[in-house]
Amino acid sequence: MKRSLILDVSVRLLYPSIIVLSLYFLFSGHNQPGGGFVGGLAASAGISLRYVTSGVDAVRRSFRLEPWTILGLGLAIAVGTAIFPMLLGGDILEHGTLKLHPPLLHDVKVTSALAFDIGVYLVVIGLVLMIFEAFGDDREHEMEMIEAPTEPAMSIGEEYRPLSQHSPARFWLPDDEGAT
Repeated sequence: MKRSLILDVSVRLLYPSIIVLSLYFLFSGHNQPGGGFVGGLAASAGISLRYVTSGVDAVRRSFRLEPWTILGLGLAIAVGTAIFPMLLGGDILEHGTLKLHPPLLHDVKVTSALAFDIGVYLVVIGLVLMIFEAFGDDREHEMEMIEAPTEPAMSIGEEYRPLSQHSPARFWLPDDEGAT
């Protein structure tokens, strides 16, 4: 498959911007439209662009954690944020607010809905990464490792066999002499 120079350069420029936009959606979500799901979708769009241009190996190199770990961590954060207020005697998904006064940022208001949104954000990204992990491998590499048999195949299982298992059929086919 030929790679497009224009697409490669465009994605290299757009990918960081898309991730920053997804983080903006994540952090502005509790006060404006957006949040974890919309931010996760934006990040997933950037990850998908990277997959289209560079393949599944580039997507794997972008994240240090395995996809199922990201998904599990997000689910644990979202569930923990939903259940934590019950431990304090409140209702499920009840949120609290914390006001901070950092020196350069003036006043910053943080709600527990942000932690829930971070969990949802990680779940969406983990799900997309798992999809690419399951369906994203290039079949060309696997097809290069398969050698057509030199002898006619005796069964469907022997039709194509990996090079590491290339041996005469009499070694891995059952003996049909005793069968009735």
